[in-house]
Amino acid sequence: MKRIVDLIGFLAAFLLAVLFIPSVVQAHCDTLDGPVVMAAKKALEKGDVTPVLKWVKNENEEEIRALFKKTMPVRKKGPEAKELVDMYFFETLVRLHRAGEGAPYTGLKAGPAEPMIAAADQALDNGSVDHLVKHVSDAVAKGIRQRFNNTLERKKHAEDSVAAGREFVEFYVEFTHYVERLYNDAKGGSAEHGKTEAPHKH
Repeated sequence: MKRIVDLIGFLAAFLLAVLFIPSVVQAHCDTLDGPVVMAAKKALEKGDVTPVLKWVKNENEEEIRALFKKTMPVRKKGPEAKELVDMYFFETLVRLHRAGEGAPYTGLKAGPAEPMIAAADQALDNGSVDHLVKHVSDAVAKGIRQRFNNTLERKKHAEDSVAAGREFVEFYVEFTHYVERLYNDAKGGSAEHGKTEAPHKH
């Protein structure tokens, strides 16, 4: 019994430490209603770790299996123990998932996913990507046109003065890097979160 109380105390301290770290980036896989935590909830309810293993690298599989095995009996000790140990499992799983992506982890976040992420999930649920393609295409077209028009307007006055020239260069760099990032992603950049091809340097 003392071991269980000690474990719950440790988990409580751990959660207080990680849940109040300021969020820098709202990553979909870091959310409480994201796919990683949803898979974890399913695994815990079924008592089968299999649904979560796809979310971690092979080298982290044994750690998740071991933690899952320790988590299951603690869940039976009451609602508070279940809540704490479940959250600890979610935190560990998401942390290892993010580490496998080479991306930072700053704790689990509450709240809905970004609209485009939600649309991507909905497309997978519906089995059709057409609506998502239109949303993304419209946003991309708007972004390119806006940056193009801003840059073109400043190009007209780039030779008026050094200050005007520098302003043109600032908008030119933003415009060309924006287009390049879009192109690199579209042609098949890294599938891992947070990793993109290095932009061309002027």
